[in-house]
Amino acid sequence: MSNDVFPSYRGRMEYFCLGCNGIFSIEKLHYTCPGCGGVFLLRDSSFDILKNTSGREWRAKFDSRAATREMSLRGIFRFYELIAPVVEKGDIIYLGEANTPVIPAGRRLETLTGQKIAFKNDGQNPSASFKDRGMACAFSYLKKLVRENSWKQVLTICASTGDTSASAALYGAYAGPPFKTVVILPQGRVTSQQLSQPLGSGAYVIELPGVFDDCMKVVEYLADNYRVALLNSKNAWRILGQESYAFETAQWFDWNLAGKALFIPIGNAGNITAVMAGLIKLKELDIIDELPRIFGVQSSHADPVFRYYREKPDIRRYTPVKVSPSVAQAAMIGNPVSFPRVRDLARKYEKEQGAGSFQVVQVEEQAIIEGMLLANQNGHIACTQGGECLAGMLRAKELGMLEKHETAILDSTAHFLKFSGFQEMYFSSSFPPEYEITPKKKLINAPVRVMSLKDKENLSEGDFTGAAVEKIAGILELDQEK
Repeated sequence: MSNDVFPSYRGRMEYFCLGCNGIFSIEKLHYTCPGCGGVFLLRDSSFDILKNTSGREWRAKFDSRAATREMSLRGIFRFYELIAPVVEKGDIIYLGEANTPVIPAGRRLETLTGQKIAFKNDGQNPSASFKDRGMACAFSYLKKLVRENSWKQVLTICASTGDTSASAALYGAYAGPPFKTVVILPQGRVTSQQLSQPLGSGAYVIELPGVFDDCMKVVEYLADNYRVALLNSKNAWRILGQESYAFETAQWFDWNLAGKALFIPIGNAGNITAVMAGLIKLKELDIIDELPRIFGVQSSHADPVFRYYREKPDIRRYTPVKVSPSVAQAAMIGNPVSFPRVRDLARKYEKEQGAGSFQVVQVEEQAIIEGMLLANQNGHIACTQGGECLAGMLRAKELGMLEKHETAILDSTAHFLKFSGFQEMYFSSSFPPEYEITPKKKLINAPVRVMSLKDKENLSEGDFTGAAVEKIAGILELDQEK
């Protein structure tokens, strides 16, 4: 029987700067350190109290909540004590996010890849991407601040390549006044499907020329100089909510992640930060015995983190890169905001699990789009970022970085339908040269026309049906039953 009682534990959350180790109160919304400009992680200074509960007891508690009818505990806050144990029950926004399935590959795809793999379908979140995890946490925290400060208006703002804007607009619309949502998008670099989402949710949409990094600079300046609430992953509350991905993955495998390798597209580096942070928490509380290996994946068109980690540790220097167009639009970021978080957590991760437990691989655009097509032609609903993860898995396997016995868990961050335009570009061989993609005929699928409208108009209804059946049976080489 599930335990529907809202948790009594309240943590002591604080902002911790990775640049100068400064500590700041959560009573004010911070994005970067006022002292040194560094990025924050949020931490619970009373976290050690949670260690008084055994790993077995935590597993039982979280498993029990998986069956709860208590709305506030059905989403990311099933793991309340590990997420943001400072918000109250009435602060929590739940729109059906989280609890997304892990779908094993069918036998054919497993045979083709030579590896045991599964996709975690985060495109099955309400706005069709993983961003809902972080947005549920960020808006719940903002509701706490509104309640405590009696704010009459809160302008939330984000830069986006599509998914963040859709999620921010959806949660802002649901939360209602005093929230008003503004999103800033790179003009012409967001799919029509993704653009329709914030517009449909009633957000104020602004388009700027350039790429995501240009939009992000504008949003950062606004957040630093005006009274707005920034909703990009620079907001550490977003990262907290996204830790639920790690918790759910562990729970899906009955809290046993030995022999697992998680492939995560890096993009702005928020999700890979959250996954590592969440897994480290589970290990510290003895909820899991072993950390899985983590593989970050980057396109060759936007690969500053790969370039950093391919160098020997003593000569590594982080340098942003100029991006080229990518089908994995959420990954087309040349200066990931959360890179300092990745660097800090990767050190902790390898210290705990050993060398090689954190890796970064680079893949080509051709491999990304064909990874998406390969997955979906074998029954999945992977987006281009999911295709990037499959390409990353194949690349890691090619380089001898992946063990035969390991199960690769691939992060499909959004729903395939958001990126169907790229599939159409592949099938119609219409990619601009800068994408560096040459479609392969064997992967192209297109509808077959068996009759023109004029032919139909010249036939009676009965003759049309008979003629259509005859043509289709011929195309499919069907034998008529006797």
